[in-house]
Amino acid sequence: MTSLPSPPDISALQADRPVSLFLDFDGTLVDLAPTPDGIDVPDHLARSLHALADRMEGRLALVSGRAISDLEKHLGPVKLACAGSHGSDCRGADGINIGKVPEGLPPKLLAEVAEFAQETGFALEDKPHGAALHYRSDPSLEDKGLAFAERVAKEGDLDIKRGKCVIELVGRGANKGSALRAFMDCAPFAGTMPVFVGDDITDEDGMRAAHDMGGFGVIVGDREPTCAKYGLATPAAVHHWLGL
Repeated sequence: MTSLPSPPDISALQADRPVSLFLDFDGTLVDLAPTPDGIDVPDHLARSLHALADRMEGRLALVSGRAISDLEKHLGPVKLACAGSHGSDCRGADGINIGKVPEGLPPKLLAEVAEFAQETGFALEDKPHGAALHYRSDPSLEDKGLAFAERVAKEGDLDIKRGKCVIELVGRGANKGSALRAFMDCAPFAGTMPVFVGDDITDEDGMRAAHDMGGFGVIVGDREPTCAKYGLATPAAVHHWLGL
């Protein structure tokens, strides 16, 4: 359980300045599962997020390691601002892309990653803008997967993203902080106080960006160290705080 204090009520925060919410998905809005497709998504979640976005006058964005298409596989079509693949792919609530649309991994490189996963026991997640090696079923694979990813990233001019039992290869410069900054340059987020809520190490980029722009981060769970100012114990606590 986190030792940080709970964040203030959203209404109280907005008394002084409009707030924008940036929400991670896995481990923040839904509980983690052994596999990416094993998550249990409440039937009301998409409806509740749209209602919250309406209350926030559109100042809500999902910022996930998942591709946007994968988010919609679990939530259904959403009219929310979204950043997928760790900030590689950003779009507004109107569905229009923000910034350059990124490319996926070259077929040859992706085939190499797939072959490695099959031979070593990793679960491969092929994303539109990258690839992820999951090893929650066998944490002892971590060192082997990281060594492979470091070699491939160097050869392919890619970045590595670490998470809870996952190693991802994505394009250079993609992170949740850059996604938050891209949104904050646009209406309706511009000029507001950003609040980033997440549970994993990749969410720290978003929290630091929020802090740099006058806001703060909220960590979900007990992961340390963190730059978050506040903490919530579980996704259920996040739902309660947000009134979902």
